Amino acid sequence: MTITPDTKDWTWVLERPCDECGFDARLYPTSMFAATIRENAAAWIPILKHENAATRSSADKWSNLEYACHVRDVYRIFNERLNLMLSEENPMFQNWDQDETAIVERYDLQDPLLVCAELLAAANDFADSFDSIEQFQLSRPGTRSNGSEFTVATLGSYGLHDPIHHLWDVSSS
Repeated sequence: MTITPDTKDWTWVLERPCDECGFDARLYPTSMFAATIRENAAAWIPILKHENAATRSSADKWSNLEYACHVRDVYRIFNERLNLMLSEENPMFQNWDQDETAIVERYDLQDPLLVCAELLAAANDFADSFDSIEQFQLSRPGTRSNGSEFTVATLGSYGLHDPIHHLWDVSSS
């Protein structure tokens, strides 16, 4: 059995709490983004050092390694998008098919310790980008390929949910 692609539009997490993981964007002011990103990244270290990190608990659910690869790539993609928003006027983000990326990049075969280092580096880069933002930049716009509009602030909130949710995924199973 393969993983069923996630086709949900998760932007609703900007308006209401996530019933699954409990994430509530209102609890994360922009001043907390960088610290929250770094805390989340650090929590993946013991998960990726576990001997069974690459083992799926069921055929239709990603392994902890695959979730970590995805989180690493979320940090990379969101940092790219954030930097576009800071350097261009209302950029249009390229589509990112996370499910295709997982297959093409063979998340299931990556080295957990290398992924750990890459996840930490990607998170640190994303956090550093938020550390450098000035208050007046928080309202700069950007648009996702499906038409969803973001500001720097809402992109940050949206970008926090995914890693927090996936940490919940691997910790709650």
